[in-house]
Amino acid sequence: MSLTFFLCFLFRTKSKMAYDGLTSFDIVVIILYFVVVVLVGLWSMYNTNRSNTKGYFLAGRSMLWWPVGASLFASNIGTGHFIGLAGTGAASGVAVGAYEIMAVFAIVTLGWIFVPVYISSGVYTMPEYLRVRFGGQRLRIFMSVLALFLYIFTKISVDIFAGAVFIQQTFGSNTFAAIFILLGVTAIYTITGGLAAVIYTDTLQTIVMMIGGVILMILSFVEIGGFNELYLRYLTSAAGFVNDSCGLPREDAFHIMRDPIDSDQPWPGTLLGITIIGTWYWCTDQVIVQRALSAKNMDHAKGATVLGGWLKMSPFFLIVLPGMVSRALFPDEVACVSAEACEAACDNPAGCSNIAYPKLILELMPSGLRGLMLAAMMAALMSSLTSIFNSGSTIFTMDIWRRVRRTASNKELMIVGRLFVVVLVGVSILWIPIVEAAQSGQLFVYIQSVQSYFAPPIFVCFVMGLAWKRTNEKGAFWGIICGTALAVLRLILDIVYPEPACGEDDTRPNLSILGIHYLYFNCLIALVCFVVTIAVSLLTEALPYEKVIGKTFFTRGQSVSYEADADVDVTKGGTSSGGNGNVEDTNIEEHDELNDDPKPTWKRAVYWFCGYTTEESSTPEDTKLMTSINEDPMWSKINLINAVILVGVACAAYGVFW
Repeated sequence: MSLTFFLCFLFRTKSKMAYDGLTSFDIVVIILYFVVVVLVGLWSMYNTNRSNTKGYFLAGRSMLWWPVGASLFASNIGTGHFIGLAGTGAASGVAVGAYEIMAVFAIVTLGWIFVPVYISSGVYTMPEYLRVRFGGQRLRIFMSVLALFLYIFTKISVDIFAGAVFIQQTFGSNTFAAIFILLGVTAIYTITGGLAAVIYTDTLQTIVMMIGGVILMILSFVEIGGFNELYLRYLTSAAGFVNDSCGLPREDAFHIMRDPIDSDQPWPGTLLGITIIGTWYWCTDQVIVQRALSAKNMDHAKGATVLGGWLKMSPFFLIVLPGMVSRALFPDEVACVSAEACEAACDNPAGCSNIAYPKLILELMPSGLRGLMLAAMMAALMSSLTSIFNSGSTIFTMDIWRRVRRTASNKELMIVGRLFVVVLVGVSILWIPIVEAAQSGQLFVYIQSVQSYFAPPIFVCFVMGLAWKRTNEKGAFWGIICGTALAVLRLILDIVYPEPACGEDDTRPNLSILGIHYLYFNCLIALVCFVVTIAVSLLTEALPYEKVIGKTFFTRGQSVSYEADADVDVTKGGTSSGGNGNVEDTNIEEHDELNDDPKPTWKRAVYWFCGYTTEESSTPEDTKLMTSINEDPMWSKINLINAVILVGVACAAYGVFW
């Protein structure tokens, strides 16, 4: 407690809460931050192997638990979280924190159930796992396209928009010019450094975000007078214009489990729907799983997920609660009701809850610390985008381009992977106007609603693949197709018939599908996918046991040799990956026909900067190591004990805010 008061005294703020603009000290802090990021990126480029697909996309499977754990957290916490979590907290209270707490259970599931199967299967990407588990190519291609679709519409565009909101509040103008600069810096060290550079810079950015977040949380509670005062002032905080339908906070604002019929986040959906979303995101999404697969062994992978789980507990306290403080301190702006008032406050007639967190930074942080927090927000934007860029290029290169160009050389794959980053950025920017207008200006609600529609088909496909060896390709494919069709239908209806703004009449057609809460619709899609997958699998021929062994949870670590599939050209670097049945050509290493010719200095410099070399760097021993799930008995027990403690703390957090 004495430390808290010391920090509050050291970082005390002006009671007038007036933002006078960035000082030279703020600017110096921001510049120093970017200098350090560049130095860390260059160091990681120099000390890691970026010359082949394993080194560029999986960091050579050589990462320790602590940078991987930090990267798991940083990859998830982008500006979309700082803006969206705080905004939804300001608008409706603590219930949104359930997504953060539920993530703890999903992260532990990743380390103990999913990662051992992925490693045993010897895969780079999640679509590749589907190819190895079920055979054929259509499921892998469909999953690749769907994953890229979700990256654009729920990740990249959201983070870019959130960054635009933040920069607009900070600088007032030239919003997209500043975003383009950040995107440029982000893309450069993603393109050149590969996954290792992303993980090391994520580690730095996690430290910055945690320091800045803790300081701002302390200042927020000091300004409002503590939690009890927040409770009283939040429940009475309203903008100048209030009517019967909107303006006042929810009566259940300090409860996570809410009414199952009339609330904004019904408790059955919280328990079931968020579990589906969390398992999809943390256990089957390429952005997250790719980090876990980069760990040097199972001990480090599990340790990383435990660290990531502890860090994931923090946003509830560092982001959601400060967002509620912001509404209590600035109700006329953050809680604006009319379109005119919101337009004047934040240039968004749909609502201004998204400015809750930037408003706190600009009004409460003193000079210097304000610059640190600005750097933290930029860190959140950049760390999230770099993770998505790297994973998106991995999926496109390894699962789509290699299918189109079976004879593609290592050099071609490296070039294609880097160029695809540019394509991702361009398409995402075009989607930003839809994000801005969605869900009455609550960014996090937009994210979760779209993910609620598309997560269940992927969730069911992977869970059935891992848990039930009888699941075959036909069952998995038609299950994911039916679920995705329902998801697309609901998304189109949401875009064509958006939810009316607060105080406006609901003129949407009386369609029952529009009246289902997105968390309930999530459960409905999951049920349909389960039924279709099971029914079709039972009605069609089962996969031979030798095709399944090593690729389900109950057969993980086992292996069997068999003939390569007819559609795989094993002469182009194919490998059985330790005899587990993965005959995909994941180990692509080809000599450049010009390798023996002398190259000018400028060309050698470009090759080093882009990480391209024609030297062989993968051996059969490396491949065997990549599929090993052996653990050290002592560290296995330590990881398990820490995981149990972590889960207990998460359950206690649910109990406190039940």
